[in-house]
This record gives sequence, C-alpha cells and structure tokens, in this order.
Amino acid sequence: MTSWPIIGHTWAVDLLARSIKSGHISHAYLFTGPEGVGKTTLARVFAQALLCEGEEPSCGECRSCRHVAAGVHPDMRLVEPQEGLLRVEQVREVTREVSRRPVEARRRVFILTHMERAHPAAANALLKTLEEPPAHVVIILTAPAEEAILSTLVSRCRVMALRPVPEEEIRRALEERWGEPPERARLLARLSGGRPGWAIRAREDEAFWALRDTAFDLVATFAQNGTRWVRLEAAEQWSRADREKRETLLSLLQLIYRDTLVIQEGEPDAIRNVDKEEVLAEWAERFPRDKVREFIRRLMDVQQYMQKNINVRLALDVLFLSAPR
Repeated sequence: MTSWPIIGHTWAVDLLARSIKSGHISHAYLFTGPEGVGKTTLARVFAQALLCEGEEPSCGECRSCRHVAAGVHPDMRLVEPQEGLLRVEQVREVTREVSRRPVEARRRVFILTHMERAHPAAANALLKTLEEPPAHVVIILTAPAEEAILSTLVSRCRVMALRPVPEEEIRRALEERWGEPPERARLLARLSGGRPGWAIRAREDEAFWALRDTAFDLVATFAQNGTRWVRLEAAEQWSRADREKRETLLSLLQLIYRDTLVIQEGEPDAIRNVDKEEVLAEWAERFPRDKVREFIRRLMDVQQYMQKNINVRLALDVLFLSAPR
C-alpha cells in the first residue's frame, strides 16, 4: 500500500503509484467526484510524485516535492477558474507552455480544475493538445462528473471517479493531523458526507457555522410560528442574499429536515447533525412525517430551479409557506 498524504482513495493512490513505478503513465487524466472529495488534492500529490526526485515518490522531502507543495515548481502548473470561469486565454497559455521542454524534471504536469466551468472555446482549445500531447507532458483535469464536460475531452483522458470517503477515515485524520477534539472531529466527519476537503475547510469557516445556526433558528421559527407574515418576511430576506449563501442555507435546511425524517424512520444513529440530536428528536416528534418528506422534495426542487433563471422570491415564498409546523 502506498503512503501519500491523502485522506481515503487508497485504490486511486495505489493505482497511480503503480503506474509511475511501471512507467505506464497516461498523457491525460480526469478526476471526478463531488466538491471537496479531494480531486485537486490528489492531482497535486500525483504531480508531486511524477516530479519527485526520491526513490519512493512522492517522498515529500526532496527539493522537487517541497517546490510542488509550495506551488513554485517550474514544471508544475495549476490552472483554476477566474471569477468562476475557466477562460480561453488560460487554456491557450497552457497549450503554448505544453510544447516547451521541462526546466528541472523529466516531465511537465498541468492541472486544470473545475473543467465544468470552462468556456466552450476554452474546452475546445484543449482538445488538440489532449489528442497529440508531447511525451513529456501529463495533463490532469478535474470535474464533478464525466457528464459535466465535453465527451470529446473525456474520451481523451483516463477517468478516475473518486467516491465519498468513509466517515471513520475522515474523523481519524481530523484528530491525528489537525488535532481536532473527538466530538468535533465526529461532527465534521458526519457533516462532510464523505468529503474530506470540505471537512478540513469547515474547521475554521466561521461563516459556515454562523449560517448553520441561522438554518436551525429558521426551522425553529417555522415550527413555533406558522403565520404567513413571518414566513414571507424570511423569504424576502433570503431572496436578497447572495447566491452562494442562499444555496448553502437551502442545503443546510435539507440536511436538518433529512435528519428529522431519519429519526422518524427509526434510524437516529444516521443523523448528520450529531450535536443537535435533542432538538431534532423534538421536531421528529412534533412534525407530521408526510409533511417533512414533502418539504424535503420541495427543497430539492427549489435547489434545482435555482440553477435556472427563475423568480427567486416567488420560489422561496412557496417553499417557506410549506415548511412543517
């Protein structure tokens, strides 16, 4: 078993390590999986191993490994979206650099994250490079799923689909590597839904924890006060919030009502918000089960609608008015 600084994904690490050892390295890879599951982390450590000067890549100690970790290796390039979009100028710069010989290592590695956010012209600009790459180049793309990017890009890559990491592995890593107390590590691991990157970021994300408190307060308000005025006022407030914050709130509400339903179904050990078990149990006792189930369906529908050009205020009005009381 190969030891790379990765939480989970042992099968992927072993496969990539064996390919380096055997010399059977693909010219292009596509790492897929949900946001925060570890796609970019795996890509960076794979790049580190490809450029490593030690006997057992990635050693993490040689000059090359340290430079990759610091983001200053001349033969490794990380390209991320600018203002939410991977632009054609960024990809064209990569295609120009691909033809250049390595500066220090035997090969050059390019990582392009969030290919699902690539402008169509940017995606097309990458096709020829993926079709006929120089022998010294390895290109790594990341995306949430194969279907999120051009099929012509997918066909030119070796696809590795990263699955959610078991909760216990995330909890253990949080305790051992980041010194999180056991209960806090358990909560983060449970909330992460198998996404170690999310758990690591959430450790010190004060805005997230404040928004989570707001979501619980909102459910409590809906439970205690069923008047239309209170609900419509909340809908008006959140319709003016920025999109990312609003989407996070809806995801948190879905998780809260999901936990409520899980308790109603007789599976309290499966709740995610493990520090809120007492209030969740109270809501599970008070809310009609069919209303909770229906509200979760409505939440999921609204989350999908939010990806389109809809009337946000109207959608939230209808949603909040239907919240269980």
